[in-house]
Amino acid sequence: MRRGRLRYLMREGVRSLWVNRLMSLASVAVLLACLLIIGCGAMVFVNIESMLDIVEAQNVVMVYVKDEATEFETSLLKARLEGTDNVKEVIFISREEAFKAQLEKLGEGASYLDALDASILPNAYKVKITDMSRFSETVEKIKGYDNILSIRESGDLADKLTTIRTSVTYVSIALISLLFLVAVFIVANTVRITMYSRRLEISIMKAVGATNSFIRFPFMIEGVLLGIIAGIVSLAIVWGLYELAANVFQNLLSVIGGSPVPFTQYAAKLSGIFILVGICTGSFGSIFSMGKYLREQGSVVSNEK
Repeated sequence: MRRGRLRYLMREGVRSLWVNRLMSLASVAVLLACLLIIGCGAMVFVNIESMLDIVEAQNVVMVYVKDEATEFETSLLKARLEGTDNVKEVIFISREEAFKAQLEKLGEGASYLDALDASILPNAYKVKITDMSRFSETVEKIKGYDNILSIRESGDLADKLTTIRTSVTYVSIALISLLFLVAVFIVANTVRITMYSRRLEISIMKAVGATNSFIRFPFMIEGVLLGIIAGIVSLAIVWGLYELAANVFQNLLSVIGGSPVPFTQYAAKLSGIFILVGICTGSFGSIFSMGKYLREQGSVVSNEK
């Protein structure tokens, strides 16, 4: 396609956007609403993932060592734990460290333990798991090792966290896919209405030999521009709404030792996704609508006049 013709077609796309500004505004509004829901849903998903990571990091397996185990046997147990599949990290906690931590937790009440010493507690290993979905499987392996006094673990919590993470992922994907299809449908109908209002112009262009590609291109440009505008505006709105929500939920998240994920951490990715989704939605909507219109009505429009 020659440069002059390309400039003309792009100019026509921009002109059509302005001439049909009411319909364009309606398309942007609907597409904006879809992108806002997608954006807000994405940030909620990111924060849920962050909270789950924090909770999972706290959901460790405590392996208590038998008192009669020798230093060599204790070291051998650590080596076996570190060599276990799905174990991320193994941390040794001596009885002295554990006793001191308990005294700090009790605060003023620690005086009640003056008659006791660290010998009442066993040495232990704090085991961090890599894949929480295999938590129970990993614990069962550890239970078979020698010189273990007892194991403290929360398998039910691990299963619930895995279920929540999986459910959130599937729901997010389904919601985003549904909203994308809705946006494509809306843009397609907007372009179709615009074409109907210009049906005489299109029939004349076809009569003088204009190809379908030549007719379709300005409408595709129009759809892409609608998508870009909606993407940029929705990013700004989501950013503002997220900052407001982050201030409200800051104290709530601090209870589990977390905080809202900074929007700036995902701003670049989200802006790229918004603009890409907007462009794809606008162009797909235009291509779908134009193809159907040109096949069904383009050749018979002139007979209506």
